[in-house]
Amino acid sequence: MENHNRQKKIAVINDMTGFGRCSLAVALPVISHLKIQCCGVPTAILSNHTGFESFFIDDYTKHFTAYTDEWKKLGLSFQGISTGFLGSGEQFRLVRQFISDFRTSDTIVAVDPVMGDYGRTYPGYTGDMCQEMKSLAAMADILTPNLTEACILTDTPYHPSGWKMKELDELLRKLRAMGPEKIVITGIPQGEFIANVCLNGDKKLCLTRQYKVGEQRSGTGDVFSAVIIADAVNHVDFERSVRRASHFVKACILKAVDMDIPTTDGVPFEEVLGRLKAERPEDRKDKKQS
Repeated sequence: MENHNRQKKIAVINDMTGFGRCSLAVALPVISHLKIQCCGVPTAILSNHTGFESFFIDDYTKHFTAYTDEWKKLGLSFQGISTGFLGSGEQFRLVRQFISDFRTSDTIVAVDPVMGDYGRTYPGYTGDMCQEMKSLAAMADILTPNLTEACILTDTPYHPSGWKMKELDELLRKLRAMGPEKIVITGIPQGEFIANVCLNGDKKLCLTRQYKVGEQRSGTGDVFSAVIIADAVNHVDFERSVRRASHFVKACILKAVDMDIPTTDGVPFEEVLGRLKAERPEDRKDKKQS
């Protein structure tokens, strides 16, 4: 039997959206650029994302098992598994089974618990689905919620601003108690800044801040998550990875503003992808030897 596992691979479970720069359409090029093979598991196929007035969607839930069974036949193994938006209780069950089937002692599982923003769940996202997300989050090594999602996962009252470091620390510790070793809460408003706070195990929390630029755009969370999981597989320090992802997202937004890209169209990460460098132990060894 041929060995299909000679290169590092990350399985990304998310929808495939043709236009709008989000989900798998973002993860594939970003993870590939960071020198890891990205293997997509589509949960749905969309012509363009749901932020547009109209869109075509084809739910792929019914194909999920047949699709991933073929990977079992090939004997594929993954150094990373990353999950994004899931649209039904059945998809949660399938994803948890996928993680159980493909996870090894060397696999890093990253969960982006896409549920809502600005203190509200997304339309159609039910209380039962929020409970399903808690079960999925418990399987994660890395968790990347925004502030709203962190509050939902921990049953913490949401307030739009004025978060104190003590409150954020308590929020992170609650998420840590659910199971994930590494957590970053994104999109915390702090005056003219947007902050991310992260926790690595039982260490002291770390805060990174960026000046607010432009408007909120689709796909920025997917860009952020792609950098985080690829860096984790490449053994980049978690706090450094959070800073790298934050700086890269800001560069993407600034380029979108410069090019006058509509907010629905996401960020033109293609224009600045060259600024994001892969950091791998083998590359550092090669530089020392040369």
